[in-house]
Amino acid sequence: MHPDRIAELLEPFLASRSLTACHSEQGSGEEPAVLSSDQLHHISTYIDLLLRWNARINLTAIRDPEEIVTRHFGESLFAARQLFPGSSASSLARMSKVADLGSGAGFPGLPIKLWAPQISLTLVESNQRKATFLREVSRALTLTSIDILAVRAEALVGVNFDVVTLRAVERFDAILPVATRLVSQEGRLALLIGSGQSEGARSHADQFSWGSLLPIPGSKSRVLAIGARIK
Repeated sequence: MHPDRIAELLEPFLASRSLTACHSEQGSGEEPAVLSSDQLHHISTYIDLLLRWNARINLTAIRDPEEIVTRHFGESLFAARQLFPGSSASSLARMSKVADLGSGAGFPGLPIKLWAPQISLTLVESNQRKATFLREVSRALTLTSIDILAVRAEALVGVNFDVVTLRAVERFDAILPVATRLVSQEGRLALLIGSGQSEGARSHADQFSWGSLLPIPGSKSRVLAIGARIK
């Protein structure tokens, strides 16, 4: 897909930054974000790889390239901008360790990495073929400071992350306690979920202070919930 069209489709997701309780000190006058030409070309390459691999393995049920941009990249970049606000992405992301559990086709982890390349990213995907795809995308986009683990998240012991993300994972209720365990003492948990899941998710992660739910642009039921571990 042409980068200009990608930029047009992503504009609603980057037009403004909704504030959460975790970031209320950042202020509300931030300008709309603009992706660089390199970022847009990376997304175009990613889409090409996703469509090619999707013909062989089931990475996404969405086949239309424009819908891939809005449903997958848009939602992921919306989360990325909340976690690492554009005006201060460098300082917030420089030492951040991020884990994306049940990464699947790489969302939201890889778009977050494209948005904030300074982060150290771990993608956790137990399906070997999907993990191979993630390695191929990482190589094609020449991403650094990225670790792809073909294991179940439950197998991670003795590690913590500054940000843990969950999106469209199977067995959500079972994986949520694992995700909370992996969040560092001053870390954050970011959930891209249906609004109907939000109350239960936040009540089962009561060791976190939750900001307001952020509706995903263009969606009737998808929200982003960000919780900061209570010190």
